[in-house]
Amino acid sequence: MGSRRLCQAFRHWLAGALLLASAACREHPPIPPGSETPDATRTVTAVARTGLQAGSLTLPNSLTSVKFAVIGDSGRGNPPQHEVAAQMVAFREDFDFDFVLMLGDNIYEGPASPEDYRAKFEAPYRELLDDGVKFFAVLGNHDDPRQVSYAPFNMNGERYYTFAPPEDLLTRIATRVEFFAIDSTNLDRAQMQWLDQRLGASKADWKIVYLHHPLYTSGRYRNASRAHRWALEPMLTRHRVDVVFSGHEHIYQRSELQQGIQYFVSGGAGSLRLGDGVAAPFVARTYDGDHHFMLVEIDDDEVDFQAISRKGETIDAGTLRRGAETSSDRAAPTPKDMPVRP
Repeated sequence: MGSRRLCQAFRHWLAGALLLASAACREHPPIPPGSETPDATRTVTAVARTGLQAGSLTLPNSLTSVKFAVIGDSGRGNPPQHEVAAQMVAFREDFDFDFVLMLGDNIYEGPASPEDYRAKFEAPYRELLDDGVKFFAVLGNHDDPRQVSYAPFNMNGERYYTFAPPEDLLTRIATRVEFFAIDSTNLDRAQMQWLDQRLGASKADWKIVYLHHPLYTSGRYRNASRAHRWALEPMLTRHRVDVVFSGHEHIYQRSELQQGIQYFVSGGAGSLRLGDGVAAPFVARTYDGDHHFMLVEIDDDEVDFQAISRKGETIDAGTLRRGAETSSDRAAPTPKDMPVRP
């Protein structure tokens, strides 16, 4: 695609985003970051755990939990992507996750050829694929739209879709979770209406949304993220979404709770931008020192998370807990268990 077509495509996307933002703002005016009313029904307990050895698992690892991994901006086919994938394999020996959320930019330098899929997806994750791990993708701004028809991405020809944990897990998991995969590169009216209806109809205990573009970020796309926030946040808040995962920024970030929603940015599975993870009032933890991936566990009234570098080091870990926090919810910190700082 030439530069003229790229500019035209960007203008069309921006115009659509602004229209959606305008409509969302008329119905639900945006709330500036940091000014939200705290949600007493959710708390986050997070610890740095800097004393852990590389390769240590911090998650509860319950027998009946929903377990998955998260990768974003992965599709380079480069050594860091392979090294992150190797850590995913190593951690899976203890934490037997069943599927992976892909947060877009799954195959860089499209249009994707069979060799691109092989070198930038199948080769890095071969051991996981051979062991039956399923990958569920969303499109990023660098992705060929035809990826929706690539069977291992489990998109079934759709730009946006929902799924529950794979059916073979339903006999053992104890918590109902529904995932909503969003195409944030083209937030047209049809998709917004679909999302509103599906979120409203969901009976899941936990609602998890994932998309490529972040709603909250202090990185280089901080200003651009406001359009997605204006368009999506009122709906996510109204339908009591619990967690939102996004990529696009080649860093790791965890927000402070925003109207009861926990936002994560995880765009470092194959790409990295040193220095982009700056502090901000709405950021609880930020990291740009290495490539990374995430492990997540959902069980009963808790979501536990662990962000891990390509060296196997824990860069963030914690728990999103429902219910007002009590003195018993948070253990007294120790020298190796100190509160996370940005």
